[in-house]
Amino acid sequence: MSVPRFGLGTFRLKDDVVRRVVSDALALGYRAIDTAQGYDNEAEIGEVLEASGIPREQLYLTTKIKPANFAHDTLISSLRESNEKLRVDQVNLTLIHWPVPNGEVKPREYLSALAEAQQLGLTREIGVSNFNIAGLKQAREILGSTPITTNQVEIHPYLQNRKLVEFARQEGLHLTSYMTLAVGKVMQDEVLQDIARQHAATPAQVALAWALRQGFSVIPSSTKRENLASNLKAQELKLTDEDMGRIAALDQGGAVRLANPESARPHWD
Repeated sequence: MSVPRFGLGTFRLKDDVVRRVVSDALALGYRAIDTAQGYDNEAEIGEVLEASGIPREQLYLTTKIKPANFAHDTLISSLRESNEKLRVDQVNLTLIHWPVPNGEVKPREYLSALAEAQQLGLTREIGVSNFNIAGLKQAREILGSTPITTNQVEIHPYLQNRKLVEFARQEGLHLTSYMTLAVGKVMQDEVLQDIARQHAATPAQVALAWALRQGFSVIPSSTKRENLASNLKAQELKLTDEDMGRIAALDQGGAVRLANPESARPHWD
């Protein structure tokens, strides 16, 4: 697996906030940074990365192509622009941000363009985000021998995406969990609080450790340095089978999905 197990998400972080958060994260030891064209923060992240002096080979940068840039020529030119903003010659991973199944640009065009961008050296690896099982099957058919490095999807204790997870395991497809903390909801959960007390941990660490134990990569975010530091410690937390079973019982299915734009979403499994 090339995708780091633990990284920094930057959704909704902009301007001086994202500059400060990325700077703090790098100082704490984060080396994987996840962004997207649609986040409108690539340039600020690039400033901080360049100023940090951290060697490029120590960083893992992920960006995502937004639907407005799905047309073949636009996709490639937009990724060149993303690289310029991030101040790198090549990102490590580029994802299709949303499948947009009913959009004007069809999957064959944007996935083929993404594979071409990889061949051009604009990105080391490619993948997808928010794809369902049918979308993953179609993507593999279109891409042929070109690997899908990850499918980045919403997974947290209340939305465990079990059908997709089982399919990914059977097919050897890696998953990256976003919104693993359910936008802070895990902090108020009595089950997670109880498990956290037993391990001298925090509920956030428990939720992240739960995802890590299943083999997912995670990209939590916070505007507070102390939370960024605390989140990292989830990698050291070892949950028991009983803990995992209690968390499994929290699943509420798609009714609690947090990211679900009507114009771009697939038919969820």
